[in-house]
Amino acid sequence: MKKYAIGIDIGTTSTKVVLFDERGSAVAQHAEGYPLLALEPGAAEQNPDEIYAAVLTSLKKTIEKSGVKAERIGLLSFSTAMHSLIAVDKEGNPITNSITWADTRSEPFAFKVKSSRDALDLYKRTGVPIHPMTPLFKLMWIKNTSPEIFQRAEKFVGIKDYILFRWFGEWATDYASAAATGLWNMHHFIWDEEALRLADVTPRQLPQLKPTTFYWEGLSERVAKECGLDRNVKVAIGATDGPLSNLGVGAVSPGDVAITIGTSGAIRTTSSERVVDAEGRTFCYPLTENLWVSGGPVNNGGIAFQWVHDLFHEKEEQAAYEEVSFAAETAPAGCEGLVFLPHLTGERAPLWDAEAKGSFIGLTLRHTKNHMVRAVLEGVILNLFQVYRLVTNQVAENREEVKVYATGGFTQSALWKQILADVFQKEVSIPEHTESSCLGAVLLGRFAVGDIENLQEAALSTKDYERVQPQSDNKEIYEDLFLIYMELSKALQSQYGTIHGFQKRHKKESGE
Repeated sequence: MKKYAIGIDIGTTSTKVVLFDERGSAVAQHAEGYPLLALEPGAAEQNPDEIYAAVLTSLKKTIEKSGVKAERIGLLSFSTAMHSLIAVDKEGNPITNSITWADTRSEPFAFKVKSSRDALDLYKRTGVPIHPMTPLFKLMWIKNTSPEIFQRAEKFVGIKDYILFRWFGEWATDYASAAATGLWNMHHFIWDEEALRLADVTPRQLPQLKPTTFYWEGLSERVAKECGLDRNVKVAIGATDGPLSNLGVGAVSPGDVAITIGTSGAIRTTSSERVVDAEGRTFCYPLTENLWVSGGPVNNGGIAFQWVHDLFHEKEEQAAYEEVSFAAETAPAGCEGLVFLPHLTGERAPLWDAEAKGSFIGLTLRHTKNHMVRAVLEGVILNLFQVYRLVTNQVAENREEVKVYATGGFTQSALWKQILADVFQKEVSIPEHTESSCLGAVLLGRFAVGDIENLQEAALSTKDYERVQPQSDNKEIYEDLFLIYMELSKALQSQYGTIHGFQKRHKKESGE
C-alpha cells in the first residue's frame, strides 16, 4: 500500500482536501471557498466551474504543503454534499448552475407530492423525505418554469458527477449520491420507475449507477498534470458527506450516533439494514450495499448561533463568538423556562416544513440576553434530540448502549458541547480530526481498493477523542424542558403557514 491517500470533500461553501498517512493522521490540508448565489427569492446556486477550479487548487496546495511526492500518493476518494442538480448539454457543458440542497424554489411541487396518497410509498422506496431539497422536485420545477432548458438538457447530474466527468469523460454517480436525488430505489439499486415518471426523465438522462466502492485505476496524463498527481493514482468514487462523516468519526456500530453541527446540522446512525420511519421523517442512505445510514438533517445549527451573536455583538472575529458563548454560561440550564424553537430558515427533520419559523417562548422580565443566547444553543440541541429519539427508536435495541460522536464548528464552544452531553445524558466523543467526511472518504476508498479488509475495524483504529461527560444535576431539568419543547413544537406547527403567508404579503422590499 502506498503510504498516502487524499480525501476530497465537495461542500456547500468550500471544497476541502486532506492528505492522510496510512494511520489516518492528517498530514496537510487546504480549502477553497466559493459563493452561494441567491439570484432570486429561494434560489441557492453555485457555479460548477468555480467548484471544479476549487478542487484543482485545493489538491495542488495540499500536496505542496505536505511536501509529499506525487508518486507516493496512491489513492484519491471523494465526498460530496447531497442533493445538487446540474443540467448539462450534449458536450457535457452546464446549462444551469449547480442547484444546491438549500434551494427552495421547488417547494410547490414537493408540497403537491407530499399531499398525495402516494407520498409515503415513494419515501419508503427511496428513503428520502418529501422536501424541496431533493433533485426529484428540482426537475419538476425546471420542467415547469424553464421548459426550454429541460428540453435542451442531455443529462441531469450532481456536482461530483460533473467533476468526475471532466476527469474521465463518463457520467457516473455512486449509490449514496443517487439515493439523495429521491430518484433511486434503495431496495433494487436502480433508478425508481415511479420517481422517474414524476420527474419526466429516463435512466438515459441520468448518470450510470456505481457502487460506492467503485474506482478508476488511474488518470490521463492531462488530468494528472492538471491536478499535480501521479498518473497511476487510483480514484475512488466515494459517497456523500453524511454517511462518510459517520465512518470518519467511528460511528459504525449498530445504533451509534454521529452528530454534526456546522451552519446546519444532522444526526445519523448506522445499521446493517435499511431503516425508514413510518411517517417519513428520517432519511436512509447507503454507505455500502451492506451498511446503511439513517437519520435527519436540520436547517438550523450554527446559523442560529450566528444570528443571536449578531443581535448582541458587533464584532465578527472568532473571539467574539467565544465571548458570547462564555457569557451565556452565567444563565442556568433550562434558562428559567425560556424555550427557543430554532426554525429560523424553515426546517427539515423532524418537521420537513420549509415555512417553519423560529420563536422564543416563555420570556419574562427576569430574562437577559445571556438567557436568550443559552436558549438558542439549547433549542438547537433539543431539536436534534427529537430526531435522535426517532432514529434510535428505529435502530437501537437498547438506547443505553448507544454511543454519541460529535463534529463540526460547534465543538469550539465548551458550553454547547456540555449542553449536548446534558440533554442526551451521554458521554460525547469528539474526534481530534474535524474533517470527518474526508477521512471517511479515504477509509471507504482504501476498503474499495483492498488496502483494508474490515471497514468498521479500520474506522475505529485511528481515533483520538475528547470526551465530554454529562452532568447528572441537569438531567431532570432537560427531561422536563424537552417535554415542553415537544408540546410547543407540535402546537405551533399549524400556525407556520399562516405566519409565512403574512410575511410574504407584508414583506418590505430589499434595499430599504
